[in-house]
Amino acid sequence: MGNNWPSHGGRPEQILPHLGLAAHSEVIDFSANLNPLGAPEWLPQRLIESLAGLEAYPDPDYSAACRAIAQHEGLLPAQVRLTNGGAEAIFLAAALLAERGASRATIVEPTFCEYARACHHYAMAVEALPLKQEAPEHEGFVLNEALALAAMRATDAVFLCRPNNPTGTLVERELIERMLREGQRHGSLLVVDEAFVDFVAPDERLTPLLARYDNLLLLRSMTKLYTIPGLRLGYLLGAEAVVQRIAALQLPWSVNALAAALVEPLLADTDYHARTLAWLDIERPWLEHELRSLGLRVVPSCANFLLLQDSGSRPMSALLEHLARGGILARHTHNFTGLDGAWLRIAVRTRHDNTRLVKAVADWRAT
Repeated sequence: MGNNWPSHGGRPEQILPHLGLAAHSEVIDFSANLNPLGAPEWLPQRLIESLAGLEAYPDPDYSAACRAIAQHEGLLPAQVRLTNGGAEAIFLAAALLAERGASRATIVEPTFCEYARACHHYAMAVEALPLKQEAPEHEGFVLNEALALAAMRATDAVFLCRPNNPTGTLVERELIERMLREGQRHGSLLVVDEAFVDFVAPDERLTPLLARYDNLLLLRSMTKLYTIPGLRLGYLLGAEAVVQRIAALQLPWSVNALAAALVEPLLADTDYHARTLAWLDIERPWLEHELRSLGLRVVPSCANFLLLQDSGSRPMSALLEHLARGGILARHTHNFTGLDGAWLRIAVRTRHDNTRLVKAVADWRAT
């Protein structure tokens, strides 16, 4: 099938032909890590009501949205910058580094491919810092502290996803602080992508650390929790001076008025967030248990997705194809450094969908 695997989940029309299936076959999409509760019920009507404002340019600083985020995070509005999804936040972090004259960045792998893409776009060399796979009885992926601190000394920045995509693992806050202190001594930046932090309970946001570390930059996505990837909405948080430099590097009006107007009501919908955490608290452990009982290795996850591998020697490519032919799309790992297709990532979905996935895996194991 070649090496030209799609680089992102959530695009069935790209991956299905790769598996020899019709591009528009009907599938349950476990490849995109989106909230299966769907967008809040009030959102479509809110969008309709916002249409009247399309004849005016948005506020270029998105002041109302930034104030809402600042209040939500306990920060000053000057510490917030609204972005066109998490992807723009990643590229703005790389742009900031390039403006500072950075030449090298470290990326904790395996992880989201856009960190490396952004660094390469700004002509920075990239060094990989692999998470160590623990023994099978532990299943986890662990960041080596000595190597992490060395990276903060040796390169201009370290990019870290927390919880990490695709492993779902969470680097402990104490190690994050030790990395930040090392970075302060050596002039390096720690960029932490918290795109999935809203799915973590208890709360693991690193926002309080911004009061003590001006070399910390946090990236956020609002598309995963609220299931609005088509609207492209995210933000970044940092020290005031850092965020203001990023604002100067950002393209004008990169976020449309419809998306910007949703920030305040989305953050105010605490019931939606509570229902999401309640769903995940039930479904993730159930799905982990069911898959392990079928002989799969499942990495303990803090997020809304699971990374899995056959505990024997059967290739995951066979399971990927089996699932697809049964109308279930998982996420391949061919473009995650260090995983190289030997694992699959699946989103946690509704009990109905999860049950169908478990049955399909059981059928595969029985063949």
